[in-house]
Amino acid sequence: MTRLGEYFAKRSINRAAVSRKTGISKTRLNELSNNESTLLRANELYLIALAIEANPCELLEFVCGHLELEKPEE
Repeated sequence: MTRLGEYFAKRSINRAAVSRKTGISKTRLNELSNNESTLLRANELYLIALAIEANPCELLEFVCGHLELEKPEE
């Protein structure tokens, strides 16, 4: 499960409702929720945040907050 999938589960988000509101297919939402190699586009994240009445910045932090810059080799 991806971080977005965890967010949906944590908040009991109905993916079918998100799909209807955003125009993002249910198949795409399932991929974004379950497949770690599927990349979430910024416009998708923004539309999802609007559909679930979440702050887009908070959703971005939850989904991507674990990422870090690579440390340069010395």
